[in-house]
Amino acid sequence: MKRWFRLGASLTSLGLAAWLVIALAPAVGGVTWTAVGDQLRHVGPGMALWLTILWLAGLWAYTYVLTGSLPGLRNTQAFTLNAAGSAISNVLPFGGAAGVALTAVMASSWGHSARAITTSAIVSGLWNTLSRAALPIIALTVQGAVVLGNGVLAATVTTAIGLPAAVIVFIRLRWLGRLLGGRATRFLLRLRRETGRIVRDRWPQLTAGMLAYLLFQGMLLWWCLAAAGVHLGPGPTIAAFAVSRLLTLAVITPGGFGITENGTIALLVSLGTPAAPAVAGVLLFAFFTYLVEIPLGAVTWLGWSARRARSG
Repeated sequence: MKRWFRLGASLTSLGLAAWLVIALAPAVGGVTWTAVGDQLRHVGPGMALWLTILWLAGLWAYTYVLTGSLPGLRNTQAFTLNAAGSAISNVLPFGGAAGVALTAVMASSWGHSARAITTSAIVSGLWNTLSRAALPIIALTVQGAVVLGNGVLAATVTTAIGLPAAVIVFIRLRWLGRLLGGRATRFLLRLRRETGRIVRDRWPQLTAGMLAYLLFQGMLLWWCLAAAGVHLGPGPTIAAFAVSRLLTLAVITPGGFGITENGTIALLVSLGTPAAPAVAGVLLFAFFTYLVEIPLGAVTWLGWSARRARSG
């Protein structure tokens, strides 16, 4: 019964995400799918290649966050971990916890200890959440008057703040505790010391990797919008990016898909962006940051599984 309940919850969540994009996204912009399609047809092969390069550059930049949080992990292994974990997170509600469980199994196959894996999950999760929380502050600094005047970013922050960093870390610890059998007080004390050491010694690499990752993702959003016919200044771009990344914390749908796109579209339209290009650009961004990550993660997981089977 529990398995069927989880399957039903997953299908319901995916159905909600699909409805939010297919039925609601054009309505939020007040346009039709025909108008959106007309904008997307302007994206040629050269632009598609450039967007792919930016997307892959961002994923590679994030490997430095993972290698910083898990000493001894190679960048290629970190790329595999991130891709496989993101794929799980993008197809399951509350998929972040399942993604952590999968990456824990993968990392342990490369010889990393349970304590090191748990420390990595805590530190990388904290850096991710804090970076998403910091983006709205930057957006308010750069684009404050316009954003607050429309009230869209303020509403977005209020919505997403319901899942703060502490809750995310708790979920990750809970799932890792189940996976690893739940260690005693000695394990937790060592974990606390290890976490403090990683943060103290590796924070420059963690921060630089996260900043590079966010920079490439921000550039990807700008170019996706530009490919659809929208050319934004720095302020509106940062505001839209802040909304987009913060709403990924909404776990009602996998990866916040649908909620993220509608919130970003609403902000762009409220800032005076033409509706059809705004919807097209945001959905193009979602294609790279959500949809394509699923097959990429499946390929990397299958590759890891094949190598593990051969070595076994």
